Amino acid sequence: MARYSPSIGRLIAELGKLPGIGNKSAQRLAFHILAQPQEQAEGLAAAILEAKKSTKLCSVCCNLTDQDPCEICSSASRNSQQICVVENPRDVSAIERMHEYKGRYHVLHGVISPMQHVGPDEIKLRELVQRLQNEPDVTELILATNPTVEGEATALYIARLLKKTGILITRIAHGLPVGGDLEYADEVTLARAMEGRREI
Repeated sequence: MARYSPSIGRLIAELGKLPGIGNKSAQRLAFHILAQPQEQAEGLAAAILEAKKSTKLCSVCCNLTDQDPCEICSSASRNSQQICVVENPRDVSAIERMHEYKGRYHVLHGVISPMQHVGPDEIKLRELVQRLQNEPDVTELILATNPTVEGEATALYIARLLKKTGILITRIAHGLPVGGDLEYADEVTLARAMEGRREI
């Protein structure tokens, strides 16, 4: 393994802690940063510190924001009768990119996973229940957790927990992606696609 000065070694080690960044990628990023002008490196460091300092959870939906309530929760143009429940803030960004959904969100910051010792109390489920009590105009809860074992279990848990509220609880459809081939799809994906079929 190549030997670096302590400061470069520390930079590589810190970058290597980021998700999806292995040792080689961390080295490439470190040397890229070091090759940039001083102002760019300082700008990057300042942006990280500023984001870390000013970002907090929205008191309504638990999404990451720098204002409270967040831009979506405070927007009068959003449909307050629909709440889309997602696992993490990245999912909000993904849904917003399609420009079709006009409701609001609730971010769980995780899923129920007994194997990882994550129960209902470790995610923002209590906040969701409290929110529904504070917002009686909500008519639909859209469960948009990922189609994993944990995501499905979390969606099922929420559906059972809130069944007696009278709120319509729906689950996003899962199935084949556009451009996908049937022969390469797994059994669960094909089953979901069959269940989610509709008249054309």
